[in-house]
Parts: sequence; structure tokens; C-alpha cells
Amino acid sequence: MVSAAAAGTWVLGDSEVNRIGFGAMRLTGSAAFHEGTPRDRSQAIDVLRRAVRLGINHIDTAAFYFSRLRSANELINSALAPYPDDLVIVTKVGPARDADGEWITPARPDQLRGQVEENLRQLGRDHLDVVNLRIMDQESITEHFGALAELRDAGLVRHLGIAGARPEHLAEAQEIAPVVCVQNRYGIDAPGGHAMLRACAAQGIAFVPFFSIAGQGREAGAVRAEHDQVRAVARAHGVSPAQVRLAWTLQQGSHVLAIPGTGNPEHLVDNVAAGALRLTPEERRLLDSIGRPHTGTGTSNPTAGTLRG
Repeated sequence: MVSAAAAGTWVLGDSEVNRIGFGAMRLTGSAAFHEGTPRDRSQAIDVLRRAVRLGINHIDTAAFYFSRLRSANELINSALAPYPDDLVIVTKVGPARDADGEWITPARPDQLRGQVEENLRQLGRDHLDVVNLRIMDQESITEHFGALAELRDAGLVRHLGIAGARPEHLAEAQEIAPVVCVQNRYGIDAPGGHAMLRACAAQGIAFVPFFSIAGQGREAGAVRAEHDQVRAVARAHGVSPAQVRLAWTLQQGSHVLAIPGTGNPEHLVDNVAAGALRLTPEERRLLDSIGRPHTGTGTSNPTAGTLRG
């Protein structure tokens, strides 16, 4: 069985993590938040424990990842506490939901401490390894990111990142405190993030795409027919389309981390195995053609680097 170590490593903050991680959002149900069928609690806990056994040491979560019956943070706490020394838990703040699960006005800068403390309480931690500010249509993030920098100085947070960001947000945040990761939507059929991909590569910052497998399905998961190019590469290797999508994501650069989420133990094993899949230059060019106008150059992404590990 393939270990997450096959994907190589990256230093996230001050911790070396395997580049295949785990996204906790889908643990709460078959679709995100209140929609869909709730996951079986024991199966969700088994998936988390199996993920750690498979070498995953980077988990992405948030206090607003909850459904009517499940809370991602509570599941992580129940499954994994006391936490392994090498496990990095990344949370995010900014979006807000009420007790009924309805989305409400995003947090003001003075409300971010409460969100950080809620994550601490749910996870049973005295500090958070990494906290991402999820940008919610703000033009400027100075006040919000500054509030998180104060919590970092107070010892509640060790490292900071941003999510849903543009390059100008990254520059703004870097003026306030170091940024160790950027989480943005990016994938084979969501290629609009090249500018941030390059900016992170140039500065040695982890780039962490979300919806790499789900694509246009976003929170609901993969809901469309798969692209012919993805299916062709999958057939050539005898693997799933999801593995091809993850392998393509990881091969965009040595600074790229993947956080596929699932509540299915078999899908978890399949996702981790993607870290060992190496696409040929021809296969990458074929996949790069999805959703992009044909230029005739066949040029691969210039930020792709050699995997470390």
C-alpha cells in the first residue's frame, strides 16, 4: 500500500509534511455542510485514523465544517487526540455560520479571536499550527490579517496563511506577517490560479489547491462527466481519474500540496496512491489542454519542479 511519503515533502511553517494531506470538509456528510446524507461516525473516525497510518501528517479543517449531525473538528479530536507529534492541523477563519448552519455576515477583525478560540476548543489544542484567513470579498485584508498576526504574537497561532486570495492580497499580508501557505481553487478544469501558483513558488510559500478532484462540482463533489483526456491518462496507468487529477496537481510544482477529502476508506487509499503516480510530459500536455485555448506550443507549466522526498 502506498504511503503519503511517496508524494515528497514540503516544510509548512516549521514542520516537514508529506505533500498529500487530507481535507476534512467532506467528513461531515456526503455533500458539504447540511446537504446530503450524513457520514457514519465510526467510518469517519476510521478514515482519519487510517489517513495517519498511511503517512498523512497535514489535515485541513475549520470550525464552520459542520452538518446537522457532524463536526469535522470534533471528529478529528475524537479520532486522533492525543495528536501525533508530527501532525500539522490547518484551520481557517473568516466565514461564519449560525447554530442552524445558515451562512451569516463574515467575521469582523475583532471577531477573529473568537473563531480561533472556537477551533482551539473543538480540537482540544492550546495553539493552532496554521490558521488561514479565508478572504470574503475584501479589497484590503490589512485589518483582518493584522488581527491574526496579533494572535500569532500571543501564542494562540504558530503560522498564518490566506485562502481565496489574489496576488495583491499576498503582498499585503506579507507586509504584516510571514505567510506560509495560500489556499485557492485550482485544478485541471480550474486553471485560473497560475499567477498565485507562480507567486508562491517565487517566495517559497506552499500553494494548497482545493477542489482539485471535485472540479466544477465544488462542495458537492465530482458531479459532471469526466474529461476524455483525464479518462485516457487514467486508462493508460490503470488508475482512477481522481488519481490523475491529484498527480497533475502535485506536478505543478514542488511547493504544491494536495488536500483531497473523503469519508470513504477506499477513496482515501486511492487518493494517497496518487502521490506515487508520475505523468509523462506528453500526458501533462494533454491534461493542460483542458479548458485552455490551443497554442500549438505544448508548453508545460513553468513552475513545475523536482519532487523532494
